[in-house]
Amino acid sequence: MAATQTVPQYSHDCNFRTTIMPRQGVATLFGYGIRVQVERGHLVLEDGIGSDRRQSRFSRVGHGLRRLVVIGSDGMVSLAALRWLADQKASFVMLERDGSVLAISGPVGPSDARLRRAQSLAHQSDVAVRISRELISLKLQEQERLLRERFEDFASAKIVTSSRSQLDSVTTTQAVRQIESVAARNYWSAWHNIPVNFPTADMKRIPQHWRTFGTRESPITGSPRLAVNPPNAMLNYMYALLESEARLAAAALGLDPGIGFLHVDTNSRDSLACDLMEPVRPQVDAFLLDWITSQPLRREWFFEQRDGSCRLMASFAVRLSESSPAWRQMLAPIAEWVSRILWTTFKHDRKWMSAPTHLTQSKRREAKGYPHPPSLSLPQPPNLCRICGKKATRGHERCGSCIAPIHTERLIKTGAKGRLLAQRPEAKAKRFASRLRHVAAIRAWKPSDLPEWLSQETYRRDILPRLAPLKLPTLMAAMGISKPYAINIRSGKRIPHPRHWELLAKLAGLSNL
Repeated sequence: MAATQTVPQYSHDCNFRTTIMPRQGVATLFGYGIRVQVERGHLVLEDGIGSDRRQSRFSRVGHGLRRLVVIGSDGMVSLAALRWLADQKASFVMLERDGSVLAISGPVGPSDARLRRAQSLAHQSDVAVRISRELISLKLQEQERLLRERFEDFASAKIVTSSRSQLDSVTTTQAVRQIESVAARNYWSAWHNIPVNFPTADMKRIPQHWRTFGTRESPITGSPRLAVNPPNAMLNYMYALLESEARLAAAALGLDPGIGFLHVDTNSRDSLACDLMEPVRPQVDAFLLDWITSQPLRREWFFEQRDGSCRLMASFAVRLSESSPAWRQMLAPIAEWVSRILWTTFKHDRKWMSAPTHLTQSKRREAKGYPHPPSLSLPQPPNLCRICGKKATRGHERCGSCIAPIHTERLIKTGAKGRLLAQRPEAKAKRFASRLRHVAAIRAWKPSDLPEWLSQETYRRDILPRLAPLKLPTLMAAMGISKPYAINIRSGKRIPHPRHWELLAKLAGLSNL
């Protein structure tokens, strides 16, 4: 029995780089035999598949690395490398392409036992309910905006608005979860029929259930896990990036990522990280919506496993990882707000003390007169040809190879139409009148009218080179000629009648030589 062909991990249209360079501060490793270690004070990275390998060395100064993302689980990471990343305040994130977070390591803020104790005791007071209501209120507000502005689904938006107004009266986190679930059903129902575009050349290989967004619930698991089409697989992966950033944000503020307020405690889940994600999820949804509605997806970015689940190719997951800095910036004020609420629930040694702002550095910026942090832009999806899927010039829907036949056909049709118009009586009469006018001008001109210094040699040597900067309308108006003839004169393909030489000399800025 023949062996099954291995699924290629690199896109055919991507330029494989032999070096690993951080993009937006994020370096992503994938493949087999991944190696992360320290050699002579430099961080050495290596990844790839088979003979296609990438390598890079980063010194401790000027590396620009903020996140090291590893996709997969084949390779090694040394303890010295983790120490190197910690010294440089860079984080290590290990992800699966199905949206699972495997491991996270990053800078940890100073541990305050009182803050963690207040976090664990939040459910015994109204603090947990207060935080849960605010987080879900922010989430529903963004969902309502998307429904109104992008989907124009005012009925679903009205239901989400009604659900948000009910949050003020709830007194338990269970009630908050119920309100959020009702709003979520109406919110995701608006996504169901959104078309997912693929290049025409890929349509033969696209399953029918890949051509629309569908439902967030996978038929395999009954939950968002193990998505069965590309947009949901992309969403799961970006949610994994968002979850990793939420864990790092909680740890940097001295909070316990596992003790949440809204999400129920379960095994292998950091409930607080999931809580902090909620207000930013609609931002991730909007990023995905912009992508699938503005640009086509390539078939080779995804592959289907035997159980029908859809996974991302490693090269495409690298592109999505570049959105991590934007999610980190959006999460920072939310995590600091939660820390500030918990900070007010216990006594401090000094009354003027307040919760630290390690993530946004807002206190330091306010002291320096810069209250607002610099905004980060999300990475733009590649502009692809709608026909073949290759890269196209920004603002164009087709590449040069696919647009050439269309332009040729259009030119042939335009030429045929122009030839028909040229044979109309009005066009013939216009050309005849123009010929009579030029013949009369030639007969009226005398060779003695030409200055002695102006000859054909002088025209070619001195006048013609100076005609290039002149605009065509200027030549056409001055000489009373057509645009094609003016183009030929300016380029030197045609030499005009001598009666025009003196006029052209004046236009070129020449006097009596």
